[in-house]
Amino acid sequence: MKSMKLEINEIHHGDCLDLIRQLPSGSVDMVFADPPYNLQLNRDLYRPDRSLVSAVDDGWDKFDSFGSYDAFTAAWLGECRRILKDNGSIWVIGTYHNIFRIGSVLQDAGFWVLNDIIWIKTNPMPNFMGTRFANAHETLIWAARSRESKYTFHYRAMKGFNDDLQMRSDWVIPLCKGPERIKDRGRKAHSTQKPEELLYRIIIASTNPGDLILDPFAGVGTTAAMAKKLGRDFIGFELEKSYVETARERVGKVKPVDAQLLEYRNEGRLPRVSFGSLVAKGYVSPGENLVSEDGSFKARVQADASLLCNDMTGSIHSLSASLTGRERNNGWTYWHVEREGRMVCIDDLRKEYRKEYLS
Repeated sequence: MKSMKLEINEIHHGDCLDLIRQLPSGSVDMVFADPPYNLQLNRDLYRPDRSLVSAVDDGWDKFDSFGSYDAFTAAWLGECRRILKDNGSIWVIGTYHNIFRIGSVLQDAGFWVLNDIIWIKTNPMPNFMGTRFANAHETLIWAARSRESKYTFHYRAMKGFNDDLQMRSDWVIPLCKGPERIKDRGRKAHSTQKPEELLYRIIIASTNPGDLILDPFAGVGTTAAMAKKLGRDFIGFELEKSYVETARERVGKVKPVDAQLLEYRNEGRLPRVSFGSLVAKGYVSPGENLVSEDGSFKARVQADASLLCNDMTGSIHSLSASLTGRERNNGWTYWHVEREGRMVCIDDLRKEYRKEYLS
């Protein structure tokens, strides 16, 4: 890693532009950014019972105009692109107030958009006055540093995360509440604290253990907390001193997951090996008998790696399917061969072949 002027695994207090300029170019693997929404609220919001709504009215969310917001966005996005590695990526979250402006600036800066993710809130704030649809989602843009970037994406991990269904771009996650919601003297410590599950998914999906993650708007430290938990390094910038103190205390309590549990064991596709390769290399010889897993059938190996059983012939897969009355069957686990007085699954022979010739 290139030499850092700023300490990593720390939340730094200060303006994000001043701090990010101290980072060396090409030093960060992933950026997660939750910038000001620029909500343009010009009056208090009340419920029908006239109680005041706790809306986002913090000073950090106020800008003079769209032009000043766009200039601010271009400045921090430009610096994020500079400090990202060539194969790095960025995630930016926003609402309808700002995400479309951010998306335009992001593309103009040279980033390559990969996906937009819709975070669907299971418990959104109602539209109390009944003047619009209830706003029940936020949008995340995931983009690579450039079109040529070989960005990280753990597709199989996310599929497993989603009960073996391909992970879609609509994520149903509740707003943080209960013990997860950070409090300060009984009130929300931060008005737009993001749920830990959101950052957990993002980090698992698009980074590797040991990667460095930057959050230029660290807030109360959700990104940093999940990075530490998942064995990633982090660096956070935050303008509000009270948020910095809260984030540091929060991150200090996080216990990292054991490193062995962070390995992506299901990610890489194993090199393809045909049964014919085992025959050609002598792992199984023409004339040998293969026996079905339950011992009911015996098939003789032919020179062309097909099998012959009771005048039926076919590949290890098609013959096993015919014998079991199935449309398809995995011959690698169905057939066994005798070795040193015991029956060995031919899939174990395939593993030996991979280890000797393809590792």
